[in-house]
Amino acid sequence: MTENILEVSGVYTHHGKVPKLLDVSFVLPKGEITCILGANGAGKTTILETILGMIKPDKGEILFDGKPITGLPSHKIVASGIGMAAAAAGTFPKMTVAQNLLFGAYHMQDKKLIQQQMAMVYEVFPVIKERANQKAGTLSGGERTMLTIGRAIISNPQVLLLDEPSLGLAPIMVQETFTMIEQLNRKSGMTILLVEQNAERALSLCKTGYILDNGRIILGGDSETLRASAYLQHPIS
Repeated sequence: MTENILEVSGVYTHHGKVPKLLDVSFVLPKGEITCILGANGAGKTTILETILGMIKPDKGEILFDGKPITGLPSHKIVASGIGMAAAAAGTFPKMTVAQNLLFGAYHMQDKKLIQQQMAMVYEVFPVIKERANQKAGTLSGGERTMLTIGRAIISNPQVLLLDEPSLGLAPIMVQETFTMIEQLNRKSGMTILLVEQNAERALSLCKTGYILDNGRIILGGDSETLRASAYLQHPIS
């Protein structure tokens, strides 16, 4: 039986008086890539921010490795082993690529582990290694996305939350970025939660996933079930 490393159960959140998540429940099987699909404004980023403690749920529970993390401060959740990379978060343009990566290790004391993680980032994202001494502001959009992901995995998280990695990228860079996400999962065994609007690309990576619409999960299952669903065939705008 597959072990679930993260469990989200009956989570509700709101922004002001507006409900954002409504009874959201899902699990992340350990070592797999799972996706959450949905249109812009469906609540996908809210799910990630709630897991990471940036938004406090009104109701519900989040378990990480069997332990409750609901309501904990973000820095404690990150330190426990959950990392997040958001395309919209950007990089530090005047710092070098290597300095940007090391910023992700700010809370780590083990210098040997930091070097091991740097080596893994450079192996998965060879273009980042080539650009190590360049200013991050000189990178292309696709390279900045890779750098953002690299910075998130320097701390060696057990679970990586990826928020719209294809956002704003040219099709050829979308393909390259998703290939490298797959390599990261395969080489490290890291559990990945991939939030995306690009359903076809996301489902090509994931065994299982969920469809989110107006703050509710309306369907979950394996990638073929989701691909054949009426929602993805005729999305609700």
